[in-house]
Amino acid sequence: MTTPTSLAIRSFADRAEALSHCILRAGEAPRVLAYDDTIGCPTETLLAALEWTRVVGVLPDDDLLHAGRLTTDTAAAVVERRDGERTSWVFLGPRLEDPQLQAPAADVLIDQPGVRAIAFAERAHALAHFLGTTLGAGAILAQLGRRAPEMRHVRRWMPPIVHELDGPRRWVAGWFAVTAGGALFVGDEAGDDRYRYIEVGSE
Repeated sequence: MTTPTSLAIRSFADRAEALSHCILRAGEAPRVLAYDDTIGCPTETLLAALEWTRVVGVLPDDDLLHAGRLTTDTAAAVVERRDGERTSWVFLGPRLEDPQLQAPAADVLIDQPGVRAIAFAERAHALAHFLGTTLGAGAILAQLGRRAPEMRHVRRWMPPIVHELDGPRRWVAGWFAVTAGGALFVGDEAGDDRYRYIEVGSE
């Protein structure tokens, strides 16, 4: 885990103030936002998923994260992947038998029991498949930025950020750059609607 040299933590009672602070701190850095910020993305298995996908090579550090969703049982993601001059958007997630979720215009990279990887030529098609498969609940999407965050920066900054959490929380927004990263969380327990913003960096 990267050891940051700077740490800033702020708490907010107001949702709009919390989100605006996170986006202002992001500046032009690549960012992600929850599909539904009243639900957010669970964090219980987040660090394990980041490490496992790195070790087995499913999500290389060069991939750009356009969407992600984690539950205790399943995970799904859309990443932008470049191979020379060719760019594709790869969906990785559960293998479902629903014919309405088939993607005939895409290349199937992995088709195993419980898991499927599909490469799309267009970002919109990959995200449509992701949302059709996950229904968006608990998902994080790359939005309001010029590009999606690199997996290497998500892996670098999320572990020290998560280690500063004060209890069970759900991920609402985040940004990830070379020298710093920040994330916004909301309480995961009934009655805890406080927002907690955590920013770490190497400057």
